[in-house]
Amino acid sequence: MTNTIPIFPILDQKLITLLKSLEPGDWNKPTVARQWTVKDVASHLLDGNMRTISLYRDRHSMPPDREIHSYADLVAFLNQYNADWVKATKRLSTALLIELLESTGKQYSEIMAGQDLHSQAIFPVSWAGEETSENWFHIAREYTEKWHHQQQIREAVGRPGIMERTLYYPFIETLLRGLPHTYRNTDAKTGTCIEIGISLQNEQLNWYLIKNQSGWQIEKAPLAGPNAGILIPAEIAWKLFTKAITSTEAFETSKLTGDQQLALVSLNLIAVMA
Repeated sequence: MTNTIPIFPILDQKLITLLKSLEPGDWNKPTVARQWTVKDVASHLLDGNMRTISLYRDRHSMPPDREIHSYADLVAFLNQYNADWVKATKRLSTALLIELLESTGKQYSEIMAGQDLHSQAIFPVSWAGEETSENWFHIAREYTEKWHHQQQIREAVGRPGIMERTLYYPFIETLLRGLPHTYRNTDAKTGTCIEIGISLQNEQLNWYLIKNQSGWQIEKAPLAGPNAGILIPAEIAWKLFTKAITSTEAFETSKLTGDQQLALVSLNLIAVMA
């Protein structure tokens, strides 16, 4: 279990400090979030705060405006849903946007802190192949959203600040929980072990994907020596798994060992609804 609740306020305060330091021209800089500018990404973060408050505090939600029959339908709906919000909030000033992010961010963190981590979440973590999820996983997924969107802004304006172990480790650990679903159609003998390494500054963070009789599972320690391995730089991994770069681009900076074809499947992990 990854408990991200204590670090939401830390991440949010870093966001507010960052946004307050921006120059007027910074807000229009492009980000890796395709056509979204820095301001657009900040607006999207505000949307997440406000929808969460509306849903948890006020029990208010808006049903989809279309029938959802598949994962692709859900992604298409969410993409349009997000685009509509970003377009509408272009009329907000950056000062008001910061004020709203600061006030709603605090309420958001308080709501998360009040959740039973092992109760069933309102929404499952679909990119991990789950039809139902426990709250801790849903909340950790929300943390990854806040982390990677803030990192998009930081990269666009050239500001470091959250590529540190305390904030990055729970982010990447949560994303890698989607690997068993990514490997669901990959055949391998029971006991096969794939080492997934992420190089962060002067440290290598390791996880192990292990095949058992019921499928694949992610562990922090191997049962035996790895049959394959991949090492991905931390600054590449966050972009790859949030669909900011392609697997081909990530391959160029990754190091593979053992059965390379088996290890390469990991580059197909997409841990966002996209």
